[in-house]
Amino acid sequence: MREVLPQLNVASARLKQACTHRSYSSTHNERLEFLGDAVLNLCISHWLMERLPRASEGELSRTRANLVCEQSLHGIALRLGLQDALLMGEGERKTEGHLRPSTLADAFEALIGAIYLEGGLVWAQQWVAHCFRDVDLSSTAQVKAKDAKTQLQEWLQARRMALPEYELQEVQGQDHQQIFVVLCRVSSVKLSATGKGVSRKAAEQQAAAGVLKALELEGRSHRMKGKGKKK
Repeated sequence: MREVLPQLNVASARLKQACTHRSYSSTHNERLEFLGDAVLNLCISHWLMERLPRASEGELSRTRANLVCEQSLHGIALRLGLQDALLMGEGERKTEGHLRPSTLADAFEALIGAIYLEGGLVWAQQWVAHCFRDVDLSSTAQVKAKDAKTQLQEWLQARRMALPEYELQEVQGQDHQQIFVVLCRVSSVKLSATGKGVSRKAAEQQAAAGVLKALELEGRSHRMKGKGKKK
């Protein structure tokens, strides 16, 4: 990082924390990851607004979702060599935890959180722009099926309803085999669903899919009731 952008003079202690897995120390990177996730979304949103001046809100949202998904961040983390910098317990490394997509994606977000704390939004934007500089934003490159969270968000936005809330309910299993349990709650339609996954993001996607399924079933029941009344 310092070789590419020497102006980002982040303290070594902060960088070390960003690369520390919870299996290695109680001073791990999860809080930095929490911050970095929010900062990354803001930086990518700003970057896309400048790069895609004619894109609609929906197109921007879908493109951002593709860029900040676990698969995308995992690839960037590998190119940066974060797998070699991660500090983790011996058991975690023996099971190749340092190569796990969710772990590397989390570490990348933690790194962004560390950069933000040291140099504010300007530094974070410079780093994010550098990391995503080679991304092809052409329409063909970004054609992907909408994920469940995006579908649910767009459905609610189209009806001017409050966005869903995602709440971590539980983390099951050992450090090297964690399962995250997340609740997705949509108060405006009084629906909720629980999802499980090997990462929090995967659990959120499953929970959102559960709410979408409930909405679909509810919609069908309403249509059936409507047809019954007409008869």
